[in-house]
Amino acid sequence: MNKGFLRGTSILNKYIGFFFMTVLFLWIKTYLIQLTQFDLGIENGIQKFLLFLNPLGSALLFLSFASLFKGRRKYIWLMIIHFLMTFLVYANVLYYRFFNDFITLPTIFQTQNFGDVSSSVTSLLRPYDILFFVDNILLIGLLVFKMAKIEMKNFGRRKVAAIISLALGISCLNLALAEADRPQLLTRGFDRNYIVKYLGMYNYTAYDAVQSTKASAQRVTADSSDITEVINFTQSNYAEPNPATFGIGKGMNVIFFHLESMQNFLINYKLNGEEVTPFLNSLTNDPNTMYFDNFFHQTAQGKTADAEFLIENSLYGLPQGSAFTTKGLNTYQATPAILGQQGYTSAVFHPNSGTFWNRNEIYKSFGYTKFFDSSYYEMKEEDLADYGLMDKPFFAETIPLLETLQQPFMAKFITVSNHYPYPIKEELATIAPHTTGDKSVDSYFQTARYADEALQEFFTYLKESGLYDNSIIIMYGDHYGISENHNKAMEQVLGKEINSFESTGLQRVPFFIRVPGMQGGINHEYSGQIDIMPTLLHLLGIDTKDYVQLGTDILSEDHDELIPFRNGEFVSPTITSIDDKFYDSTTGLEIDESRMEEAKQNQEIVRHKLALSDKVVNGDLLRFYKPESFTPVDRSKYDYTKPDDESDKE
Repeated sequence: MNKGFLRGTSILNKYIGFFFMTVLFLWIKTYLIQLTQFDLGIENGIQKFLLFLNPLGSALLFLSFASLFKGRRKYIWLMIIHFLMTFLVYANVLYYRFFNDFITLPTIFQTQNFGDVSSSVTSLLRPYDILFFVDNILLIGLLVFKMAKIEMKNFGRRKVAAIISLALGISCLNLALAEADRPQLLTRGFDRNYIVKYLGMYNYTAYDAVQSTKASAQRVTADSSDITEVINFTQSNYAEPNPATFGIGKGMNVIFFHLESMQNFLINYKLNGEEVTPFLNSLTNDPNTMYFDNFFHQTAQGKTADAEFLIENSLYGLPQGSAFTTKGLNTYQATPAILGQQGYTSAVFHPNSGTFWNRNEIYKSFGYTKFFDSSYYEMKEEDLADYGLMDKPFFAETIPLLETLQQPFMAKFITVSNHYPYPIKEELATIAPHTTGDKSVDSYFQTARYADEALQEFFTYLKESGLYDNSIIIMYGDHYGISENHNKAMEQVLGKEINSFESTGLQRVPFFIRVPGMQGGINHEYSGQIDIMPTLLHLLGIDTKDYVQLGTDILSEDHDELIPFRNGEFVSPTITSIDDKFYDSTTGLEIDESRMEEAKQNQEIVRHKLALSDKVVNGDLLRFYKPESFTPVDRSKYDYTKPDDESDKE
């Protein structure tokens, strides 16, 4: 036993022994984290083996760089690199717990949002998280307490080259096996889940960095010819407006309600026999309100910002990060700019900092006349939620600001109360929490009720002020409120198993359009956030044929019911695509071979639409194209800073 112990310590006294122990710890730790902390959908033996193998090549490769340093510095850099790789995995664990997704390079640079999300981060921590860093502590302890002696002799470059060759060999084997199980993995995948499953967290990060860099470089290499393909596509897929609704709201005000984290399952849902959203439920029966029960959010990592981007531009958000933060200076032909050239004033009301999601910059590119951020509100401590002012005081304080707008106007109200992790003071809750045992799921019903009540109060003002009878009112859920990480609790909520098909169905969010004089009712068309802009413009009597829009008018007989998601999956009335599998949208069962051709055609259309959108946004292609009736936005005309005379009133 003593001889064995001595042999073990003598191995650690050599740098090569200590190096391979570090590699072993990082390899096994990363494998266990990937296995237990992420829902990667492992389906067969090859995928199980690849999940085990993929951290090894990366661990060998990146840790080998420490061997290029001399003396004790190679140990220091070995520990630094080991810690950084551990921190990268752990950061992704926290991000995944919140967003059910992985960090991308653009999201790392969204630092202006960090202060606002800090309270949410603490709710993601788990007591066992310290275990992720145990090996870091152990290895440092071995060196500090001299249980492993530091070998001052330099590590030969030939040895480093041999380790790097071994690492690359393992990674190439990994990639070859991954390509065999899923051909064209790196060329056709929008889904980060696949990259992590097949190649591992570290290789995914490298792949993402390459993709993000390529996207950033596209603007430099783009020219005017690149927009031609996009224009040809949008014009050939243009949906003629419905004569019965085209121009029915001409000249009316436009009011958007951005309903934070509101999912469609809440509509008409009863908790202990009590309606959770009684006001929204009542609108499904309003004679002038159309409620869309098959309306899907199409957001990705940008979440709320993606929803705004889709709705303002009828373009998709980016596959990595948020266009709001990385493409704020692009040229756009957004709804507020189009309406501004029709005599409209436009404004956004949001009780958070104007820098959050870079709104104070990108709104200028959209052509918003005014932006009322938190600097325009009292922001009393007792009225604050995690992300700004609670909905009821927000709407109350918004009324005098709204009344300063010249009509006709387009106004957007962005609410924040119904936001993860759904905290609410006991005295504000008017419905009991659910009883699933999942804290955020249980309180979600209480914050949704509060948001519903706040909306009802503001509608009372709209009716009393006369705006109700002279405005198009649009309400939409921005993205899911309960992620797939909470499916077990959601099974109790809905009383059924939540498989991948049901989970896709839960991406429905509420969507209402109210137009005075329009026939209301429940619309079963499949639609998404990409479709709101052309639908609204047609209601206002503005033809969209010459604009670059990838959505279509939902009220048109030619509306396209194939609804893409940002990861390349899709839903339609007939076929739903999930993880490269195809399901009957009615039964939820996998389709048979006779329908595969239709499914594959839909898949190619979806990928083409997403690629065209990315081409427009990454290349800033709208700078090369101007519809005849549109004047490009001049950003220098907009300043959202609160005037000094108003600041003095605080």
